[in-house]
Amino acid sequence: MRKFLAAALLGLSATGTLVSSCTKDVVTPIAPAPLAASTTQNAVPTNGVMMQAFYWDVPVSTPAGSWWQNLGSKAAELKAAGITALWIPPAYKGGSATDVGYGVYDRYDLGEFNQKGTVATRYGTIGQLQSAITSLHGQGIQVYEDMVMNHLTWADAQENVNGNLVYTKFNFPGRGNTYSSYKYTFNNFTGTQQAPNNGWYQWKSWDFQPYANNDAYDNLLGSEIQYNNNAANATETINWGNWITSKLQLDGYRLDATKHIYTPYVNQWLDAVKGSSGRFAVSEAWFRNLQDMNNYAAATGGRTSLFDVPLHYTFQDMSNGNGSWDMRGLQFAGFTEANGPLSVSFVDNHDTDHPGALYSPVTNLKMLAYAYILTREKGYPCVFYRDFYEYGLGAQIKKLTAIRQANAFGTGFEYTSVNDADVYAYSRAGDASHPGLLLLLNDGSSARSKTITTPFKSKTLTDKTGNNTSTITTDANGTGVFPVNARSYSVWVPGSTGGTTPPPTTGTTAVTFNVTYSNTVSGQDVYVIGSTAQLGSWNTANAIKLSGAAWPKWGGTVNLTSGTSVQYKYIRKDAAGNVLWEGGSNRTFTPSGTSLTRTDTWQ
Repeated sequence: MRKFLAAALLGLSATGTLVSSCTKDVVTPIAPAPLAASTTQNAVPTNGVMMQAFYWDVPVSTPAGSWWQNLGSKAAELKAAGITALWIPPAYKGGSATDVGYGVYDRYDLGEFNQKGTVATRYGTIGQLQSAITSLHGQGIQVYEDMVMNHLTWADAQENVNGNLVYTKFNFPGRGNTYSSYKYTFNNFTGTQQAPNNGWYQWKSWDFQPYANNDAYDNLLGSEIQYNNNAANATETINWGNWITSKLQLDGYRLDATKHIYTPYVNQWLDAVKGSSGRFAVSEAWFRNLQDMNNYAAATGGRTSLFDVPLHYTFQDMSNGNGSWDMRGLQFAGFTEANGPLSVSFVDNHDTDHPGALYSPVTNLKMLAYAYILTREKGYPCVFYRDFYEYGLGAQIKKLTAIRQANAFGTGFEYTSVNDADVYAYSRAGDASHPGLLLLLNDGSSARSKTITTPFKSKTLTDKTGNNTSTITTDANGTGVFPVNARSYSVWVPGSTGGTTPPPTTGTTAVTFNVTYSNTVSGQDVYVIGSTAQLGSWNTANAIKLSGAAWPKWGGTVNLTSGTSVQYKYIRKDAAGNVLWEGGSNRTFTPSGTSLTRTDTWQ
């Protein structure tokens, strides 16, 4: 959610006064507390592909019904398209039936209570949302909720604060004390955007963590929730995070506008809510400068991934150049190259696609950008719903996600001596089970060919995208001459020696999981859970129960796809759904053969 929201989204305060985006007023930063190192790093799924499953002003009604029903109806289609997780919009009540969710009124109202003139949110009712998530989980697709923690808007009543009448009292009369009895008054906030000329009334020091010469500041819009030196607010937002996680069986989170939130609290929230659960988190910390991104990653200690904002603007530069931009600018680009394990790469999103402060669409050569993020060794790529479904790119993106799942393995290599102003080349070496790939991007107006020494010696390669119909055979050194069409891309994939294509890797491996764990009582069982649909896609509701017949050893056999890398852990769960995750890092292996056994000790 960005600064232009206050006018474009929030609209009117309860008084009918227009509230708009924040200005860079004088602020009083608070000296930050020491930032603790993370005890649990952020787990990124192997070769996963996220989709942002909304855009600005999605229709309130679709052929399938509400937006939640629309997403649920697409579950099988999304799985077939190679999408492994959905980032869904803020699911809680805003200021009206059409609020897109960032003008937050009540975070406990998921379309259940009659508040602000509506029961349903813009996206539907709580029942429709839960049904959609069930459908998505049934296809092995994870669900990440958009968590807006910075502010509240559309208060229920006014208060007199330093002689000014402001709407800062939140009683939630439609919900009452259901789920939470916590109420907000002006003392829960540092200030509110209700002063004349879209200005701010401030009665406490802004509690923010300064970055980028104080460009990251507290006041974004609405009434700014205080977290520094306000333990009650901190605890309540953590309680809400745990509540919504359980209520919706979430697999992860997208944290909104985190550079506006006190960074030590972001860390506290992530430790308390995400913890060592295996759930994923990505934060919107909108820094165009790579050093600022690196600084924020260090300050959050690896707890959260970050959207690669610098890479997006690199793609926009390419788009604006429309053939004149130097393609060598893609070499080692962005936060993705600097910190791949914590990067979520994207081409466009709801902000960059919509007129406003961050409007910066990639309108030309967009598929070159998608080919880049979907084949790269580093980064967790995010596909934009509107690109896939409404801008006509779905079929091409689907081909690239299939290539990603089958070929995007092994070490990446930049061809700095081959690349020029028009053509960019990049390869993945493959591994024992995957043949790798060679990517060529051409933004020029003429078809080109490049002599490249690849990792693929004496192999025959074809363009798996179908954009080029040639067949290229490399010599004993792996060298070949590879074409790429004008304003196009190709992904060359090796077959076997002599030009024949090897049969695809198929079949399953019967994997027996054995773990020793004695800290259980009657009613508690041990489960295995992991990154693939066969292991529940990190959703504890779908974890695989192990037998305790040989207690303290727990065991069970699961058929897993051969040749596909798997991450997994063990959990303890009881009939009430209470879950304890083992500690340590995710365990990783690649199933092969007809059967194998994993013997572990709870960590």
